[in-house]
Amino acid sequence: MSERLNVKEAIEAKRKNNKSVFVEKMVPVILFLAAFISIITTIGIVGTLTYETILFFREVSFTEFFTTTDLSPLNPTDPKFSILPLLMGTVMSSLIAMFVAIPIGLTTAVYLSEYASSNSRKVLKPMIEVLAGIPTIVYGFFAFTFVTPVLQEVIPILDRTNVLSPGIVMGIMIIPMVASLSEDAMNSVPNSMREGALALGATPLEVAFRVVIPAAISGIIASFVLGISRAIGETMIVTIASGSTKNFTFDVTQSMQTMTAYIVEVTSGDAGAGTTAYFSLYAVGMTLFVFTLLMNMFATYLTRRFREVY
Repeated sequence: MSERLNVKEAIEAKRKNNKSVFVEKMVPVILFLAAFISIITTIGIVGTLTYETILFFREVSFTEFFTTTDLSPLNPTDPKFSILPLLMGTVMSSLIAMFVAIPIGLTTAVYLSEYASSNSRKVLKPMIEVLAGIPTIVYGFFAFTFVTPVLQEVIPILDRTNVLSPGIVMGIMIIPMVASLSEDAMNSVPNSMREGALALGATPLEVAFRVVIPAAISGIIASFVLGISRAIGETMIVTIASGSTKNFTFDVTQSMQTMTAYIVEVTSGDAGAGTTAYFSLYAVGMTLFVFTLLMNMFATYLTRRFREVY
């Protein structure tokens, strides 16, 4: 009887072993397919943008698109296509957002990492991250109905739709991203570096800004890049609060349009499929893609450079 049980146990063990071997062989295949799908999706997106952009530049010259400042794609008699007004609106709104998000987010991260107690951190960090969960359309109406009227009391010449208000609100929206990622980078710095600096007579403030931040600079720069990318790709806030006027100006009190807001406007149904205005969506999308890609490459260079120094 014992011999029969031993045989059954051996057979059962072999079956389990075969199943585990099969699973181990399938896991790399599944992971490869997941990575392959991501790569194919990226290639498909870039290919679509490239093909439709080529069709656009068959109708509009590079010179007109990248050097002129007139943009009126839906003009029935004399349409004009220029990326510069949209690029200016995108850059201005993103710069305003980062002027708000970077100092507030970084100082918030310093407080959470270096000054707050563990109990305070457990309460404050989730409260800050709640801002990231608010729908962007809510931020848009907040900028249009609250922030703009408040700013008009201070700046009477401020237009009802402008770049300043959505830029500030986008900065508020990005604060949790900058603060959370920067705080994680600071927490990864070994405590021995803090203790060594304190032992040499440094104050907590000096430790934070002369030891911890330089040591965590690569992660902090990564948080800034993600914040800038988030601001550049934001759609609803600028669509609602910055207006659709295609101005090429440095005056943030005026209405301007970003690249994402332009895509929303033209895809609302006014531009027929196959028209030049329709293809301009892909040209703007390709410009946005290249702009973001170059920015990320530059950020990667900065991250590696600072990582080598420190």
